[in-house]
Amino acid sequence: MSGPLDPLGWDDGWREEFVPFAAAGLEPGRVLAADREGLRVGTAAGEEVALVPGRLLHQAAGPADLPCTGDWLALRRMAPGEPLLVEAVVPRRGVLLRRAAGRRTEAQALAANVDVALLVSALTGDFNPRRLERWLALARDAGAAPVVVLTKEDLVGDSGPFVEEAVAIAAPAPVLALDALGGAGVEELAPFLVPATTLVLLGSSGVGKSTLLNRLAGRELAATAAIAADGRGRHTTTRRELVALPGGALLLDTPGLREVGVWLGEEAIESLFPEIEALSPQCRFRDCTHADEPGCAVREAVGRGEVDAGRLDSLRRLAVEQEALRRRTDEGAAREERRRWRAIHRASKKHRPRQL
Repeated sequence: MSGPLDPLGWDDGWREEFVPFAAAGLEPGRVLAADREGLRVGTAAGEEVALVPGRLLHQAAGPADLPCTGDWLALRRMAPGEPLLVEAVVPRRGVLLRRAAGRRTEAQALAANVDVALLVSALTGDFNPRRLERWLALARDAGAAPVVVLTKEDLVGDSGPFVEEAVAIAAPAPVLALDALGGAGVEELAPFLVPATTLVLLGSSGVGKSTLLNRLAGRELAATAAIAADGRGRHTTTRRELVALPGGALLLDTPGLREVGVWLGEEAIESLFPEIEALSPQCRFRDCTHADEPGCAVREAVGRGEVDAGRLDSLRRLAVEQEALRRRTDEGAAREERRRWRAIHRASKKHRPRQL
């Protein structure tokens, strides 16, 4: 039986997940956008504003635990005319996580409960195989089906070599080349625009994500900017917002990201390089890093031209980055534990009875 929330992706699985919250008198809503004023959520009553109480901010282990666009929330309705109050984030089916930009060692949630990730790269200088590998890891780790979208095809003479390189990296994910501004090739996205399916646009600034959003929506939902003199696009999107397309699919546009810091497990990284993973059992040492160990089957395959040296270098870089992140995370947890015990010690001294 359908209901008012079904167009937002509400289904039997979410209904079952929400049973304990409904028993507590709460109602569901999905985050459509977030800004400094609060959350804009879609509920059975329409679009409303919801606020995150200080209690949730205090309980969150980090920013990634707080509501983000795409989340389903358990909401409490207060007095008439007042914003809704967020009581909990309904357990996610998946979340796109990256390491926060800069030196901070914490995860940043980009979007939650995404079905399809459109990984957008422009053919006018932005195409970067190593960055594409990271976008693929991000999507697959979140349980989203990746689709590689190469934009601005009208500005290059031959997109074939780019498509071939992307296919070699992304397979079995589909790779599409199109002109979002003129519309050529956009129809190839139709099979992924299923009603109530949530898609997200991911890519660097200026690759044409907003132009593609406007084309799919059939109207200007997001501002766009002309290409700069150096051929690069300009950044226009400033927040993550979930919008409904004419056919019923939901599309989330995101600001361009300069950094794609990994926040992945070892298995997620290895799955990006199936040709290397398949050869690893043939190495002499089980824990071979494919650097300088003797009897490395992977390096031998690189020497024979069977494995791309750039791919092996990318795997090493990701592994080193992930290990550094693990060490910083462990050190941060240890510092927090020491701080906690010092606070307990100070409190016990403060309340200790005086000796007579």
